[in-house]
Amino acid sequence: MPERTDYRALIDGHTGVLTMINSGGSGLPVLTRLLQVVEPAVGAAGLVFVEFAPAGGRVIAATGSAEFVVGRPLPPGDPATVCVLTGPPVREVRVDAVPGALADEVAGRGLCRMIVARAEIGGRTVGSLHALYPEGEPLDDSQRAVIGYVAACIAHMYCDHTGLPVHGDGPVVAALADGLAVVDRRQHVRLWNPAAAQVTGRPAAEALNRPLPFPLPPPGQVLDHRLPDDRWLRITAGELPGPGALRVVTFRDITDQQRRDDDRDLFVAVTSHELRTPVTVIKGYADTLTDHWESLSDDDRRHAARIIGQRANELARLVDRLLTAAMARRRGEPVAPFDLADALRAAVTDLPADVRHRIVLDLPANLPKALGDRRSLATVLTELSTNAGKYSRPETPIEVTAEANERTVSFQVADRGIGIRPEHVERAFDRFWQGESGDRRRYPGAGLGLYLVRQIVEQQNGWVSLRPRAGGGTVAEVWLPRA
Repeated sequence: MPERTDYRALIDGHTGVLTMINSGGSGLPVLTRLLQVVEPAVGAAGLVFVEFAPAGGRVIAATGSAEFVVGRPLPPGDPATVCVLTGPPVREVRVDAVPGALADEVAGRGLCRMIVARAEIGGRTVGSLHALYPEGEPLDDSQRAVIGYVAACIAHMYCDHTGLPVHGDGPVVAALADGLAVVDRRQHVRLWNPAAAQVTGRPAAEALNRPLPFPLPPPGQVLDHRLPDDRWLRITAGELPGPGALRVVTFRDITDQQRRDDDRDLFVAVTSHELRTPVTVIKGYADTLTDHWESLSDDDRRHAARIIGQRANELARLVDRLLTAAMARRRGEPVAPFDLADALRAAVTDLPADVRHRIVLDLPANLPKALGDRRSLATVLTELSTNAGKYSRPETPIEVTAEANERTVSFQVADRGIGIRPEHVERAFDRFWQGESGDRRRYPGAGLGLYLVRQIVEQQNGWVSLRPRAGGGTVAEVWLPRA
């Protein structure tokens, strides 16, 4: 570790991050790049950023020796969460003094100390930044100051709505109160309250005496308007009594509500499409058998029966996924030790034929047992491997590997397909989320597979993450506690 913070490297790297933002970069790629810049400058072995939402925290970005925790949830009652949300905003902590499974895993990898800083907006914690260190030289005030500064920079990114929060239920820093504006007859702004600046991201200095930056509905009517940054406002307007023909305009951020409505509409549309295909095929072959039984050969009858069976299996699987999604929040089966390698081999035999023949298993001998629900592993592997098959060419392999350390056992499903954009690695786990939308989607599906995988794995005290694969493609990785 360097004796002092490398300020030149830090400033040069931070300048590069600002250049990314000024060039249109946002969200997770910019955040990850910022952590990569800060890590060597402060001599850390790894950096972690946790985003907090009403349901708790989740690691959305990590570097260096801490990369393995990406995707890891921190429930509200987790001791690590309590540690972050209480005490001074920037402080040094012994990792092995924090109770909980996550702290134990981090300390078990030799990362014994950390500087933790909260990212706050108006006294509200939106995330926390952790710089992790092994045993060694004492940490100094300059390192603590830099970590605190970077946490404040990240909080500013949340304020600016630059692709953050990552999750739809994340910290909604824009909708602290309704925005209020008063406009004249030319629709130029005469009053712009602080909440208006927060909701729109436009400070009063940029709004006053200028045209209203969104449409004005007729008095007494409500207008839902989409902003250029894809957020939605619900706008109302009314006449102010007195001279001047002034109007008062109120507006609030309804992005989350709009997203839920869009999710529901997408679910109905996609599910209807996914059901229609197998039902149409089943009906067609059934009608053929009924109307032309006598004129069909035995081979034709067997072929029709086989297609009906295949499509019925697809239909049953889709219904099972819908039912599982509806129950995904309920507590799973009790966990128990099981042989992960044996369970993976068995699960492969139950995969759809078009996916099964592409699977390449590379499992180490004497892989330790995992702690979880063996029966659910078949669902997890099916969803991950069919997802890999859907986004890669039919002739390419789908590689399934596994490994273990002192505390966890994990397996990976890697494809050589179109890959995943860094800003989508977390959104892909949202329910009904689709990388494409509309009637011209190249890849079918209801957007439930990865959502189900995360729900199932986290019920077993594990976690799952996605990352781009070196050389092209995507790697899905599932971590379970070691028995």
